[in-house]
Amino acid sequence: MGYAIIAWDGTDKDALDRRMAVRDRHIAVITRWAEQGRLSLGFPTFRADGSVAGSIMILGEEDEVGAKEYLQEEPFAREGVWQSYEARPFRIAPLPYQPLPTSGPTPPRPTHSVIIAEDGTDAGALARRMAAREAHMKRVSGLAADGTLALGGALLNAKGEMTGSIAITRHPTEEEARAFWAEDPYVQQKVWQKMQYFVTRFAPLPYKALPQPA
Repeated sequence: MGYAIIAWDGTDKDALDRRMAVRDRHIAVITRWAEQGRLSLGFPTFRADGSVAGSIMILGEEDEVGAKEYLQEEPFAREGVWQSYEARPFRIAPLPYQPLPTSGPTPPRPTHSVIIAEDGTDAGALARRMAAREAHMKRVSGLAADGTLALGGALLNAKGEMTGSIAITRHPTEEEARAFWAEDPYVQQKVWQKMQYFVTRFAPLPYKALPQPA
């Protein structure tokens, strides 16, 4: 199991200045964590108007102690760039992913979209997910192989039960991402009850290979 840090910047006039003031130190921390294989993927999230919404950091193999250690080192958390954040148990789905960027320039514009999806909280929520899971996994497996799906996995509760998802796809606009996910069994069979979309881009870091099928 791992953790996903879902963080939100402020919306005040100084929010971007705070981020830029510590960005170099943030990059230094996440570069070291990527080199050590502790950060599977980290990226900013952008709203439709181009403003920074926050960040998502995927700690693919860390436990709660590791997540806390990361947050203690992260300048965005320590110095008020992130006005709020949550560390949620998260498991990366083992799929035939293409390698993440490890060199070259950071794209000047968004190249991907991320969905943060929450399952329902009713008694039938887990049963709906399990009923749709095989068809969902069959669909996303091929999309990981061709690079459409950069990373995906399940948000978990304290019992280790699946309660939602985070997935990053190669869609530079929210509209394209919404159209893509509208065809997924998790949407069509009402597994995901609440969905948030953001666009993003990846800074190249020394990422290790993502989990692959056994």
